Amino acid sequence: MPDMTDESLEIDWPEHYAPENSPVHVRNSLRIAAPAEHVWAWLVRAEGWPDWYPNASRVRIAGGAGPDLALDTDFRWRTFGVAIRSRVREFVPCSRIAWDGRAIGIDVYHAWIIQQQQEACLVVTEETQHGVAARLGARLMPNRMSRFHQIWLENLAEKAAHGTPR
Repeated sequence: MPDMTDESLEIDWPEHYAPENSPVHVRNSLRIAAPAEHVWAWLVRAEGWPDWYPNASRVRIAGGAGPDLALDTDFRWRTFGVAIRSRVREFVPCSRIAWDGRAIGIDVYHAWIIQQQQEACLVVTEETQHGVAARLGARLMPNRMSRFHQIWLENLAEKAAHGTPR
């Protein structure tokens, strides 16, 4: 499969969440030695995140939907010690997924792009945040979100290298 253009690595931000309109913005990327289908399968199996990503817990897809995320799926989870309500806002299988998230003092948008590149794929994840808690967290622990997103990517790479979830 040919490489996609650099423009394809750009997030389709809703205006409110665009980095230039957000006080907090983090971007991480990793080249993963696995096909996009494997990466995608682990990423959309949200209820399984706590098994391999230490910053996610109590992930529950609303209404018994699932086991995988899909467009307009609502889910609840805990991350960074905060209970978040999220909804999938963008969903292009094996390519793009994004969700928003809300809690007291925080309003976020988290997006992922998967770009197949010959024998591997490039995975980009970006998040923007609004709210008092978001600004305070970024000030007190400025690299925390970036470090945990890198762990998420590295653990995703490990899982995808061995296939797809059961």
